[in-house]
Amino acid sequence: MKYRMFLLVASVLLLGAGCLPTSNQSNSVPAETGATPEVKYTTENSLNLSGRKLTRVPEDVFGQTNLVELDLSNNQLTNAIQSQIGNLKNLKILNLSNNQMTGVPAEVGQLRYLEVLDLSYNQLTGLPYELGNLKNLKTLNISGNNYSELDLKKIQEGLPVGVNIIR
Repeated sequence: MKYRMFLLVASVLLLGAGCLPTSNQSNSVPAETGATPEVKYTTENSLNLSGRKLTRVPEDVFGQTNLVELDLSNNQLTNAIQSQIGNLKNLKILNLSNNQMTGVPAEVGQLRYLEVLDLSYNQLTGLPYELGNLKNLKTLNISGNNYSELDLKKIQEGLPVGVNIIR
């Protein structure tokens, strides 16, 4: 009994000193071009990499398959993000707004739990038809892009009725 009490007191003291991990502590993601090395998770399953001047998504991100929310907005992402985005099967929110992306990989269509996809204010000229596979999608923001209306029409055919498409 005394030993248990000692462990409890020691744990409380170590926790207060910041020596034991808690779910609120930050996890480290390697620095990318212009990125700050320490990244704060807003919740256990949410990663905010916005405004880090990233030119590509750090490879370590794609191994975090428990992520529910990923914010990559306000960076300098070009071309399309890596196809490994399809590994993040639990994503519900993906924010890629305010970058310089010219494409979206077809693998985004594999994110079956995705509810919010924000692609606004990029340089998209086309959209992959696989976006029509997003059966749980509630909001698709494609404003500020020069996408093909024909692509959007084809995608809409596969999306659930009532999806909020922000043009």
